[in-house]
Amino acid sequence: MSLKANGKEKDEDVTSMMDLQSLLNKQQQEAVLHEEGPLLILAGAGSGKTRVLTYRIAHLIQDCGVSPWNILAITFTNKAAGEMRERVDNMVGFGAESVWVSTFHSTCVRILRRHIDCIGYQTNFTIYDTDDSKTLIKEVCRDLNVDTKVFKERALLARISAAKNEMITPEQFAAASIGEYGAEQTAKVYRGYQDRLKKNNALDFDDLLQKTVELFRAEPAVLDYYQERFRYIMVDEYQDTNTVQFEFVRLLAEKYRNLCVVGDDDQSIYKFRGANIENILSFERHYPDAKVIKLEQNYRSTGNILAAANGVIANNKGRKEKRLWTQEEEGNKVAVRQFDSAYEEAEYVVGDIRQKVRSGFYDYRDFAILYRTNAQSRMFEEKLLLSGTPYKIIGGVNFYARKEIKDLLAYLKTVDNGQDDLAVKRIINVPRRGIGNTTIQRIEEYAMTKGISFYDSLLQAEQISGISRALPHIWAFTQPVQAIRSKLGDHTVKDVLEELIEVTGYVRDLEAEDTEEARGRIENIDELFNKIAHYEESAEEPSLSGFLQEVALVADIDGLDNDQNYVVLMTLHSAKGLEFPDVYLTGMEDGVFPSYMSFAGEDPTELEEERRLCYVGITRAKQNLTMTWSKMRMQRGETQYNLPSRFLYELPPEVLEQNQKISTHAPKPAQRPAPLSGASAATRRGKLFQASVFQGKQLQINKAESLSYGVGDRVSHIKFGKGVVLEIVSGGKDYEVKVEFEKYGVKRMFASFAKLKKCE
Repeated sequence: MSLKANGKEKDEDVTSMMDLQSLLNKQQQEAVLHEEGPLLILAGAGSGKTRVLTYRIAHLIQDCGVSPWNILAITFTNKAAGEMRERVDNMVGFGAESVWVSTFHSTCVRILRRHIDCIGYQTNFTIYDTDDSKTLIKEVCRDLNVDTKVFKERALLARISAAKNEMITPEQFAAASIGEYGAEQTAKVYRGYQDRLKKNNALDFDDLLQKTVELFRAEPAVLDYYQERFRYIMVDEYQDTNTVQFEFVRLLAEKYRNLCVVGDDDQSIYKFRGANIENILSFERHYPDAKVIKLEQNYRSTGNILAAANGVIANNKGRKEKRLWTQEEEGNKVAVRQFDSAYEEAEYVVGDIRQKVRSGFYDYRDFAILYRTNAQSRMFEEKLLLSGTPYKIIGGVNFYARKEIKDLLAYLKTVDNGQDDLAVKRIINVPRRGIGNTTIQRIEEYAMTKGISFYDSLLQAEQISGISRALPHIWAFTQPVQAIRSKLGDHTVKDVLEELIEVTGYVRDLEAEDTEEARGRIENIDELFNKIAHYEESAEEPSLSGFLQEVALVADIDGLDNDQNYVVLMTLHSAKGLEFPDVYLTGMEDGVFPSYMSFAGEDPTELEEERRLCYVGITRAKQNLTMTWSKMRMQRGETQYNLPSRFLYELPPEVLEQNQKISTHAPKPAQRPAPLSGASAATRRGKLFQASVFQGKQLQINKAESLSYGVGDRVSHIKFGKGVVLEIVSGGKDYEVKVEFEKYGVKRMFASFAKLKKCE
């Protein structure tokens, strides 16, 4: 066949099928040449799956005589669809435009624009985005007298979306909700929401798929038309499909059964978005005659990195057996680094990057710092900023630019002096207080007339004409702020923030939303407490003003270059599909990664998904992989003692640097206990794992023979003042003491460092 590349013959792309032997490996060729019947391509990370799909399309058209009009290729993102579209156009040339290459949603929109009138909608329907849907939900809740303080709009939308992805109708949802008040309220809103969408001739994103399936089931003639149209169907990233996407593909392929799905069950990491890994694991059950081809040769990573990935993922039970390999060299060993604190972890990672760049063999763009949650980026951001290292966060925003952080910092600024009008205006209706735009405008006019700040005008609100009805709402804002201001002399920064969160109900509102986004915001707030705790421990005279000044200096530094030569920071979920020469996989601790919830519950599939996420992280690295963990990490301002991640124990010893080892006495992952706190954790950690190349500052501990104080005694600390001893744990090398201080709350510390003195 003749494959075109930009209209010209090109050695790499323009070839006959005889040349495939030089362009594709044996398994890739087999997948390309498969013509009829169902085909499952299990494509490991970096195994060239997109190349296989585009060559297969070209083969069907130019060697098998298949009309481009009869081919449908579906993927998940517009970016992926665009890349595949470009490759198909370049390879096929004339007629390529007739191949449908699009996302699930785009495909469904094209079908519904022609036929949705068959199920009672007009073809000029509107598509609602998330903001539109949220506005509509508000209206529905208002009309149905559903209290949005109890049932948050985001939470309702999330539950409705999940129901639609499982093809559960409002009627079915209501039938399953009888007797459960919360579910009954959600069912009522779901019904009202769908009725309002229909009235507005509108669909949300989930409807695009659900309504297409409904159309196919209700109108056999329409289904038959598209079955004839798409005789050859290819689906990329099949492991990420949900139930309604599975049914959409199944219906389309039912007549001719020429369905080719490509995916990697080991990279199924979007369960929280509704992805159902069973779709790929049970493909052969739905299609018993399916041909299965495994693409296991990797073209991205070195041998040692692949061996590390294989070693970890092999511990999952719910997977298809496969093993990545490469013809390339073994490469550098995997480095595991342990640190005493997350601060030292970030300091090392940034320092190591800068040292490698100074060597002249690396650019900043060669490095990626990966972490489990967005909140973990804060420490790395600060180190990168202060060192002048250019960076960019992918799939997120600067820690201090996140809405919840800006909201709470605005509250702290208002408590501090109230002169920042932007800060006050930002949070005057956070949470909603019913202070309208007209009222705010009159307050602003009063402030300008009097030459005072916006906040001071709020304190004089009773003197402003025309806003008497808003006075209770204004006082609901100013009185708690004034009350906290009056206690600044006795409160730490942490105390101030905790009280603000309590009186505003900020975290309670997020908890009530009960969505993945809300949980991420709570994690970011917890990280803000960590920042405060670090500040209060390091500052000579900690104060609210000092904290806000330090944050402002860090947040305002611009370390980004315009030439796109920067270090990349991102969560592991955002990293899927990307690759970097040098990867730092950070926060490798039980309770952080894997997350505590994944092994604390009764669902073993949660831990398996975390392990797949680790596999994805490892396979992002092309040449060098460094995995880091910290003995101590602050969580919500409190120091937590962590065990190294169970995933580190699953790394084959031969891939690790020579002077690192995992003790052969370590219990198997399934037997390992949940993370311990205190010295007992430190003792076990020392026995389980040794990674001695770089361990941060080495602590010299000299355990006292006995302590001068006991549980229940009042003690004093040079910084935290007076408190009561709650617990003492002997951990071999030292005593860990838990103390509740009068001003600073509960702290855990080692006795040899705390130097506590018993109060007489």
